[in-house]
Amino acid sequence: MEIPAASQETFLQIHPADNVLVALKDLAPGTLITFNGDTFPLVDRVLAKHKFTISELAEGDAIYMYGVLVGKANSTIVKGGGITVNNIHHAADGFHLGERHLEWERPDVSNYADKTFLGYHRADGSVGTANYWIVVPLVFCENRNVDTLKEALNDKLGYKKPKKYEYDIDNLIGLYQTGHSVEEILQTDIEAAADTPASARLFKNIDGIKFLNHDMGCGGTRLDSDTLCGLIAGYITHPNVAGATILSLGCQHAQAGIMQDEIAKRDPNFSKPLIILEQQKLGTEKKLLQEAIKQTFAGLIEANRTERTPAPLSKLCIGLECGGSDGFSGISANPALGYLSDMLVTMGGSVILAEFPELCGVEQQLSDRCIDVPTANRFMQLMTDYNALAEQGGSGFYANPSPGNIKDGLITDAIKSAGAAKKGGTSPVTAVLDYPEKVTKPGLNLLCTPGSDVESTTAEVAAGANIVLFTTGLGTPTGNPVTPVIKLSTNTALSIRMPDIIDINCGTIIEGTETIKQNAERILNYVIDVASGYSTPKSVQLGQDDFIPWKRGVSL
Repeated sequence: MEIPAASQETFLQIHPADNVLVALKDLAPGTLITFNGDTFPLVDRVLAKHKFTISELAEGDAIYMYGVLVGKANSTIVKGGGITVNNIHHAADGFHLGERHLEWERPDVSNYADKTFLGYHRADGSVGTANYWIVVPLVFCENRNVDTLKEALNDKLGYKKPKKYEYDIDNLIGLYQTGHSVEEILQTDIEAAADTPASARLFKNIDGIKFLNHDMGCGGTRLDSDTLCGLIAGYITHPNVAGATILSLGCQHAQAGIMQDEIAKRDPNFSKPLIILEQQKLGTEKKLLQEAIKQTFAGLIEANRTERTPAPLSKLCIGLECGGSDGFSGISANPALGYLSDMLVTMGGSVILAEFPELCGVEQQLSDRCIDVPTANRFMQLMTDYNALAEQGGSGFYANPSPGNIKDGLITDAIKSAGAAKKGGTSPVTAVLDYPEKVTKPGLNLLCTPGSDVESTTAEVAAGANIVLFTTGLGTPTGNPVTPVIKLSTNTALSIRMPDIIDINCGTIIEGTETIKQNAERILNYVIDVASGYSTPKSVQLGQDDFIPWKRGVSL
């Protein structure tokens, strides 16, 4: 029987120092691998996105990917053997204050020199890519009143989403009432009717009213309630927000005064319409809600006067996120975002790299890229404190990879982190922010958040991201109430399987039909269209309004 030979297009060495290769396609046992003048057979079946060794490893030997330590062998791994959760464990190098390494190669952005987007200009100099009114409770006790406002306002003002799947239910009811069996019902092919059309918007320049319910504000730690106030202040002062209605019970930890102080920190000359109503002062629910409706309606009239006008690309602040990651994330979509990040930084814009548990193992590289020693020290301290807090809770950064990550090739946190960090490109780190601080400097900002997709996206938006670019290898519907979240697939199969959530396919990089630079430029062109209101990402079309504040220390 002829032994199959793997071509160079079926595997990849990411960095010259790596002692494992990544399979780009499923490879059978016995497949001959020719690499660096050496030929050897694969011992195991290695699925696409997974890795195999290029030399024999003894117990305790280091495993390198992306040029950094990502694990150590639990036992002997023969040459050509696949690495798995059973034969390696997480390991990462320590970090210390090193020399500044601020040199980097700026990409050519001459094609974007005169590019602008149509945005909403705010008094503080920021520019929104959308124009929303938000309704937020300061405490979970007000969630029902927020829901009541949603019912009262959305439909009449033209923001209610079309009803879906009700026709499916009508069909099933009909089958049940006419005596069909459970088996017959399950085998029936039901097709939904066309969506019920939404009513026309009364306020043409307001993209929607968003209702940001949560389960915080009281009963937890004062730290959590104070940071909640900061998070809400970040949304109120966000360039995509025209104004806000805040509902307070009155007796909770998250006081309106704390929130107002946080607003002043972010915007000392704050001038947007802001309505704060306290139920215990007003008395009845009816009085609270009637006052909320009247004042919100008046605020919407004022907010509707703002229209889109041209803005330079330097006014973009892009949040970088990944979720449902796979073994291709670090070699397709994430490097494409890294190139785009460098482009935007070159043009004077801002980018946010978050998810600190997914920077484990690359701390030295990132701290060395910090613009000065205090910035580097702050990053290292936040990483150290966060991991220590997680370990006190019986975990640690090593526990970050999910079952889906592991199944698709990210079998240690360091492997996942080394690929995730590629989203940040190569530019210097201009600022390190703790949750829920706001971006004030152009360039690459590091923001301390969990790796949890929704909590991290929620925090990036509070920090000022007016676009979020979200890479995924497995598929996740995560969105945000006020900032467009653009989904990028790391592989073509996902974009075909889940076209309802994927906006751009980066699997073309794996297939060799597009370079990282070409893909990044295609993403940036789409970002400009979205920022101008010409294109609507799938997460916005689906109404995926995810909002989860971070309870410090609970999430990885």
